[in-house]
Amino acid sequence: MRFRDRNEAGRQLAERLRTVVEETPVVLALPRGGVPVGYEVATALEAPLEVLVARKLGVPWRPELGMGAIAEGGALYLNTEVLAYADLTNEDALEVARQESRELGRRVRLYRGERPLPDVKGRTVLLVDDGLATGGTARAAARAVRVLGPRRLVLAVPVAAARTAKALRGEEVDEVVAVQEPPMLGSVGVWYEDFHQVDDEEVLALLMRAHHPGASPSP
Repeated sequence: MRFRDRNEAGRQLAERLRTVVEETPVVLALPRGGVPVGYEVATALEAPLEVLVARKLGVPWRPELGMGAIAEGGALYLNTEVLAYADLTNEDALEVARQESRELGRRVRLYRGERPLPDVKGRTVLLVDDGLATGGTARAAARAVRVLGPRRLVLAVPVAAARTAKALRGEEVDEVVAVQEPPMLGSVGVWYEDFHQVDDEEVLALLMRAHHPGASPSP
């Protein structure tokens, strides 16, 4: 079953989460694609929404191949299998991380300005993205959230590779909640009819609507 778009996927995910989350959570969405999903989840659950920025670390000569990820607060995940396959050292990966950290910082300033991450100590956090494939970015993001001291950390996505979800449960997060967990995912985009590239303007508009419910949506 394909989702019409990220908004529909978010609404379906919110219904699934109602049976899992008992108290009002804090929704942290991974930009850019996770923000429309997170907006729908936060709206349905009447929960606060904020972004947590993470960046994939691509192999230098094959950027689409992720060798790890970074997230706010210095969180880092390195995939040792990919590093070995690409004949790269940890220092090679850390150099890419240093380069990507500049873009990460730019996005934090763009999306949140002076707003800090919300206080999630002792609360349930829903870490939301539009899909879970290899899980590198989710791992880095989860590590960034863990240091903030949540009582419970749930990774929530419309679609997740079953093998990756199993690997993350209990290791990086307390639970993975997905509408669908196919054994063979392929790419996340094939599970959506509309999987357009979310731009910064869309992210900022959704954050404005979440933080100021009376604001008019952008045309």
